[in-house]
Amino acid sequence: MSYGGSDPQSDSARFGTDAFYASLGRAFVTMCAVIPVLFLIEAIDKGIGGGELDVAGGIIPRHVSGLDGVLFSPFLHAGWDHLYGNAVPLILVGTFALAGGVRRFIWSTFVIMLVSGLGVWIVGDPTTVVVGASGVIFGYLGLLLTRGLVERSWWNLGVAAFIGLLYWYQLYNILPTDAAISWQGHLLGLLGGVIAAILFRRKKPKTQPALYSPTTTTLPPI
Repeated sequence: MSYGGSDPQSDSARFGTDAFYASLGRAFVTMCAVIPVLFLIEAIDKGIGGGELDVAGGIIPRHVSGLDGVLFSPFLHAGWDHLYGNAVPLILVGTFALAGGVRRFIWSTFVIMLVSGLGVWIVGDPTTVVVGASGVIFGYLGLLLTRGLVERSWWNLGVAAFIGLLYWYQLYNILPTDAAISWQGHLLGLLGGVIAAILFRRKKPKTQPALYSPTTTTLPPI
């Protein structure tokens, strides 16, 4: 599904316009509002549930009972350190992803969660429970980078490069490692972002040829 130039949010995609800055500000406030919800879920899980929410809502690879984690696992975390580590990157990449349009953001997030979650469920270690928003974070990074390429947007490319420089030390987490992290979720999340950027790209409006009305010319008398 492609979004053409008739998209009412097209002005907000143009860097430097008032609509762009307004969209960026709204996106930042929205993402900042999401983080307290994640902290509330973690508090309920650790304070009341004793960590049972992670097992109930996490992805358990190749177990039917863990398939619902595709939807719920991004909202759960293995501990406060895990959540703290994801909070700031989620605000950062989420803000720029959301600024590109609410509808595109919602559909893109769904695709990222689906690709990352189902992929982990298929190829992950069946003895583990996978939780966390990091797959979505890597997905937004892939979304911004690919969106910059397919939409020829220097702004999105610059943002992706800037975020990559800030968190370059985390990029190795898309490769196999012995650490207790789901590198599969990170890699597949990145892939999901690439797919979403292509599916929901915004096409530039085609330039219409100028129409000239016929005119008459009065010849000077001979």
